[in-house]
Amino acid sequence: MSVRVRFAPSPTGFPHVGNIRTALFDWLLARNMGGTFILRVEDTDRSREVEGAREGIKEALRWLGMDWDEGPDVGGPFAPYNQSERLSIYQPLYQQLLAQGDAYKCFCTSERLAGLRKSQEEAKKPTMYDRHCRQLSDAPEGQPFVIRLKMPLEGKTVLHDYLRGDVEFDNALVDDPVLIKSDGFPTYHFAAMVDDHLMEITHVIRAEEWISSAPKHIRLYEAFGWQQPIWVHPSIILGPDRKRLSKRHGATEALAFRDEGVLPDALVNFLALCGWSPGDDREVMTRRELIEAFSLDGIQVSPAIFDHEKLKWMNGVYIRQMPLPVFGAACRPYLGEVDAPDEYIEAVVALEQERVRTLSEIKEATSFFFDEAFEYDEKGVEKWFRQGDPRPILEAMVRRLAAQEHWSADGLAPIADAVAEELGLEKRAPVIHTARVAISGRTGGPGLFDMMTVMGKDRVLRRIHRTLETHSASAP
Repeated sequence: MSVRVRFAPSPTGFPHVGNIRTALFDWLLARNMGGTFILRVEDTDRSREVEGAREGIKEALRWLGMDWDEGPDVGGPFAPYNQSERLSIYQPLYQQLLAQGDAYKCFCTSERLAGLRKSQEEAKKPTMYDRHCRQLSDAPEGQPFVIRLKMPLEGKTVLHDYLRGDVEFDNALVDDPVLIKSDGFPTYHFAAMVDDHLMEITHVIRAEEWISSAPKHIRLYEAFGWQQPIWVHPSIILGPDRKRLSKRHGATEALAFRDEGVLPDALVNFLALCGWSPGDDREVMTRRELIEAFSLDGIQVSPAIFDHEKLKWMNGVYIRQMPLPVFGAACRPYLGEVDAPDEYIEAVVALEQERVRTLSEIKEATSFFFDEAFEYDEKGVEKWFRQGDPRPILEAMVRRLAAQEHWSADGLAPIADAVAEELGLEKRAPVIHTARVAISGRTGGPGLFDMMTVMGKDRVLRRIHRTLETHSASAP
């Protein structure tokens, strides 16, 4: 069997991690099996379409390297791939259902339906259409209508799910879904199933929340006499608190992670492991390794946990694997406007490659390298400037640094020992910490001597002089 899978988002919003995880499972299956990955835009809900979302969907997939074989901007044998352009394809098929007696016109007004829902809620009954128009003999002329599918009134409908086995539904509790809206546009229940059949989709991978709609879709396949695809419903994605993933957990839109400085390969790796396992303890996997290991059998039905901290850890692993020139180029958009030579910028970001977890962290991590008006960390000032007089240390440093000819980390390191010995200090730690705060304003960061090497002699001396002028007066 030639595998054909589709990612079919709606442009009613920008793709979030749940959408993209579904797309990724589709893409990995297609690439593993030598199959076809299709992008189809389900844009029949025109009133809810969000400006820019259509392009955002394609942009997110491209950023993540998930190329599609058929769909918008690519074409294919089943073009067009925007459902709003396929109305002429749907029309004869819903007319066929009406002629067969498998669907009917419903003339109920929105007011009647709202009243029905309210009365059912007050009576604490399931809210569903009461099939008022199902046996209607006299159809009102000129009145708007929708087309509903006739669901069986008795018995069971069974979903054969690849992951979950057989799931049964009581037909008496399943609504007659609307297939065609009063504006002539199809609903998801109709268009998606028709397109899946016509586009020869072999596997429908979709979120767990679609399980409750499965009997309606199975009934539609049965009404047309079509063979059903393989249904696959992975688990939902939860936050670390095991509640439904939402904005309160942090970024959820795929492109927001790009803005945050998450690398595409890291996000792909992380999302693949949200509800799927390669069958061993591997966590950091290349794209090729993911493709080779992927199978539907590895998908789990227990809820997946999306932990932003774990993603940042994994992204840090990928950052540390980047060649320095590539890392430097990737950092540039996140640094903002900095007035410095390229070689200085590359040397600065190189000091933070082992420390940052996202590219967006690079600006804060390196700001003191570029800004002479940096602020001093208050805790550092309190400990190293106020609890003792920093002047002897800083003055000794200035004297020795001014005479230093070999300006490198190896050449600078002995100076700290020499200053400590000169001042009768048991350890060199006070020298290093005092100098660090004086030069960077911070108590942590890259190695002091590596930092000084990159900054250069003039900048280091200028900053120590500034500290002597502005902070040593606060010492006892």
